[in-house]
Amino acid sequence: MSPLKRQLLIFTVILAAVMELIDTSIVNVALSYMSGNLGSTLEDTSWVITSYAIANVIIIPITSFLTTKLGRRNYYIGSIILFTICSLMCGQASNLWVLVLFRFLQGLGGGALLSVSQAVVFELFPKEKQGVASALFGIGVFIGPTIGPTLGGIITEDISWPWIFYINIPIGIAAAVSCYYLLTEPPIKTEAKSIDWTGIALLAIGVSTLQTVLERGETEDWFETNYIIWFTVIAIVALTAFVLWELKVPHPVVNLRVLKSKTLSIAAILTFVTGIGMFTSVFLTPVIAQRLLGFTPSQTGLLLLPGAILAIVGLMISGKLLQNGVPAVAIIAVGFLCFIYFNWRMAQITLESPASEITYTLIFRALGLAFLTVPLTALAISSLAAKDVPQGAALNNMMRQLGGSFGISLINTYSFQRTASHRTDLLTHITEGNALVTARLNGYVANFQKHGIGLLDAKAKAMKLLDMGVVKQSTLMSYLDSYMLIGLLFVLALPLLLFVLKAKKPVPGVIISDH
Repeated sequence: MSPLKRQLLIFTVILAAVMELIDTSIVNVALSYMSGNLGSTLEDTSWVITSYAIANVIIIPITSFLTTKLGRRNYYIGSIILFTICSLMCGQASNLWVLVLFRFLQGLGGGALLSVSQAVVFELFPKEKQGVASALFGIGVFIGPTIGPTLGGIITEDISWPWIFYINIPIGIAAAVSCYYLLTEPPIKTEAKSIDWTGIALLAIGVSTLQTVLERGETEDWFETNYIIWFTVIAIVALTAFVLWELKVPHPVVNLRVLKSKTLSIAAILTFVTGIGMFTSVFLTPVIAQRLLGFTPSQTGLLLLPGAILAIVGLMISGKLLQNGVPAVAIIAVGFLCFIYFNWRMAQITLESPASEITYTLIFRALGLAFLTVPLTALAISSLAAKDVPQGAALNNMMRQLGGSFGISLINTYSFQRTASHRTDLLTHITEGNALVTARLNGYVANFQKHGIGLLDAKAKAMKLLDMGVVKQSTLMSYLDSYMLIGLLFVLALPLLLFVLKAKKPVPGVIISDH
């Protein structure tokens, strides 16, 4: 391959990976617009995010098999085409559940774009320049989810939310055409092992039913609804059967045997918690900014931009520290402390908090991710034999996606409960004998009367306006409670690092992406 073709192929596969990763976060700032346009609640609209994550959880473990069975070139180009077509259909969706369906299919297509892209980049660099390949791919991959909200905000406000999906179409077509002419099969072919379809089915059934219970349980009054009871039973049975089956089958889709490594098990738990923090924070922050603080989508996206820029610097620093022999445990501890501080500060904001305060706080979230992304994977594989490294890394990355999808469901349910609780508490203080309430109502009534509204109508509108204020305040308080809950999870998980203080140094040259 000529140098020009080689550079073009590197650019193409990194662009495809960035496109896939942008779609993990680009929808977050458009959720309010989507729910209004499609006539759905915010809780239901969050399925647009979780369906994509669930699809990734299902497809990532079998990417290696599909690459070998179908041929890397065919599978990769096919995945790009599926991702592109589903992007078009997402933009065309006329109701929420059609959108959720195509987001799921889009996630199946996107599952290959990251791992195969990474393999191609490493293959195109000689062994002595693998460090350059790691840095190039790492920075490219990290840019995707960090610029997603900013890009999504600008597109949603200046054009319309379907265009956050339409922008994938020209990129996808260009990537597919480029790979058709440039991408070849790997120099060393491996024999395709039999695929664990039973394991895949049990994982898909277990995750999807559990996700549904977490998402819909609060709305459906939990076990007062028959399908919630059945889905709970199915989830327990399917996930239990999945674990037993994967420990028995010769070629499992997820090799749970590697969890015999204490280091990997603890790293997987920490990665799960990181996934919760990563996904829920980028879900909650745009909702608060737009629905409660009155920010536009583009302003919301720009809140995350300074942190994104600093995070790229932080990512390079964490990589350099690992190369210089700094223990992964120490870097992870710093990342966890950044996330704890971020959640604590977010739990202190008010309806009058300026954008600068939130932007400053989000920097600690971004730095937390920068100090966790690579070190957590390095820790996960540090005690594994070379033959188990791919399975260990894949399992660890899957835990991040599971943490993200479950985290959003958890926060939706928890914030719903806390909103009702805070509303009840606030209403107990709104009485005729409360001088502040009386003064506020009289002010509203006087203002409405100034605009020609009769006394009775003015009083009715004043009560409605006061109730809206209670709803807004109770909603904010519930979200602040959610940040505190996430921060508490990080605090509880942090001591686990004490059990892996003597972890071995990471395997040289192994850099696993944010998936």
